[in-house]
Amino acid sequence: MAVVLGENQYGKAEVRLVHIDRSTRAHRIRDISVSSALRGDFTSAHLDGDNSHVLPTDTQKNTVYAFARDGGIGEIEEFGLRLARHFVASNVWTTSARMEIVEHGWQRISTTGGTADHAFSRAAGEHRTAVVTVDRDRAHVIAGIGGLLLLKSTGSEFRGFARDKYTTLAETDDRVLATELTVRWRYAAADIEYGSLFASIRGILLRTFADVHSRALQQTLYTMGREVLAAHADVAEIRMSMPNRHHFLVDLTPFGLDNPDIVYQPADRPYGKIEGSMLRDDAPAPGPAWLTIPGFC
Repeated sequence: MAVVLGENQYGKAEVRLVHIDRSTRAHRIRDISVSSALRGDFTSAHLDGDNSHVLPTDTQKNTVYAFARDGGIGEIEEFGLRLARHFVASNVWTTSARMEIVEHGWQRISTTGGTADHAFSRAAGEHRTAVVTVDRDRAHVIAGIGGLLLLKSTGSEFRGFARDKYTTLAETDDRVLATELTVRWRYAAADIEYGSLFASIRGILLRTFADVHSRALQQTLYTMGREVLAAHADVAEIRMSMPNRHHFLVDLTPFGLDNPDIVYQPADRPYGKIEGSMLRDDAPAPGPAWLTIPGFC
């Protein structure tokens, strides 16, 4: 039996970086985690232990810090493109570089005098993401959001579903709809206005979740994705994962109390997991853009 080396990559995972911009009285904090992955001619390292083509992962980490100092962060998509292009351009044996960046947002704390210039708070959960892949011919950019908690206290139903002998779920025409949104979208081109697009897309997702009367979480997911594609020609494709965070009405009759849709028990597991993708019929081919991104998101 012959054994051949298949697809492979290597890099530095989760390089933590906090960048403080002190150029104005009101400081700005950027809190990111960067993971690099290089692809190319690394066969001799795997087969023979020859590291002559291996740029150390420690060097990749140092490059992240150096680029943050020399040029700043900018939009995380731009930072990822700068890094990926550097690794491809500076190493002839590296044919492709992938940078994955997660950003946690900090907000200035409100004070009696307005807003603090150098004191911040960070909400847990929601984070901004970017996955950038650069090869010799093209750059691919995927942006996204993770950990965004959404809840509607009404405006959601679930009925008319299929039944078999194991079905016990009752139909409902009014329920709490809650989810933790993970979403990624692929841009049709690189080097665009990432910051304004991100803000607009996030706003569309939130407004659509709030506005649409949901007959199923699948319907909500599709409508949210459709509205993003309708609003922005720069978005070729969007993928979403929306777990159904169930809220069960608590039975208070043993205590002599009614419960007219007031007190709920949120259940963390098990949960339904609704996933899907929406794309333009003329979307450019994704190439390696989604490679190693698990599942739908």
